[in-house]
Amino acid sequence: MASSMEGVLPVLHTPLTESEGIDVPTLQKEIQWAFQTGAHGVVVAMVSEVLRLGYQRRKQLAQHVCEAACNQGYVIVSVGAESIREAVEFAEHAQGLGASGVMAIPPLATSPSGERTAEYFGAIARSISIPLVVQDASSYVGAAIDLGVYLNLLDEFGPERIYFKPEASPLGPNLSKLRDASGGKAKIFEGSGGINLVDCYRRGIVGTMPGTDLLDGIVALWQALQSGDESRIYQLSLPICALTAMQLQAGLDGFLAIEKYLMHKRGIFPSTRRVQPSGWQLDPETQAEVDRLFDLLQRTLDTSR
Repeated sequence: MASSMEGVLPVLHTPLTESEGIDVPTLQKEIQWAFQTGAHGVVVAMVSEVLRLGYQRRKQLAQHVCEAACNQGYVIVSVGAESIREAVEFAEHAQGLGASGVMAIPPLATSPSGERTAEYFGAIARSISIPLVVQDASSYVGAAIDLGVYLNLLDEFGPERIYFKPEASPLGPNLSKLRDASGGKAKIFEGSGGINLVDCYRRGIVGTMPGTDLLDGIVALWQALQSGDESRIYQLSLPICALTAMQLQAGLDGFLAIEKYLMHKRGIFPSTRRVQPSGWQLDPETQAEVDRLFDLLQRTLDTSR
């Protein structure tokens, strides 16, 4: 495994029991499937429902994931919180569990200035010795992070300690701005669920953090991009993009509903249960289109097996 984090690192979906506890055996099954499918690591982040799990379950999820995955590949744990103190606590906890790195979004309730945002991320980075992935999730939650914040963090901590996952629109041009302004030093992960993976790969990303639900397709697409197989790239990317577009129409809840549906369809999750309340449900017509696109992706994958 390379010393720098890179490659395909899927964000895990959190399987839940009837009482909304963490279904640990199913989580372990998901992690094993991810590594068997070709993941270079796993991530606990937004579509893991970390914003809805609460303090105790977030820590429990991090512990279960690190126990199951730390010897198999990278493990990155989301530690973003509404206060510096709590974010630092989550970060120190993740490092103590053996995580390879942590990731954080800015606070959502306060809309901090650029100076306060830099202070927040700086405090997290100084509290640990493992890398921090600075995540801008403003395509569905929060506000965009100013380019100056990225560059100041990179100057202070260096490219081995600070990674980036910019998701503000327009993703491709913003990614290129960060790449160019940092003189190519910034190590950037794509986080669009796969819909912008081809474009972002050509702009110099080090890896991607998709949902686990489309992992087999994303791994195959990543390999096609690495080998420069242009025909294969678009055969794979088109159904992936169409599926991700279906998820995007309802924001975070759209991702959660469709991704858990696909995990259940694969036979990995026993249910599609989500932390409640949720703001969007999968209707029969959307489900039928998801089924058609998923079947198309599987047929495309089958042609190379």
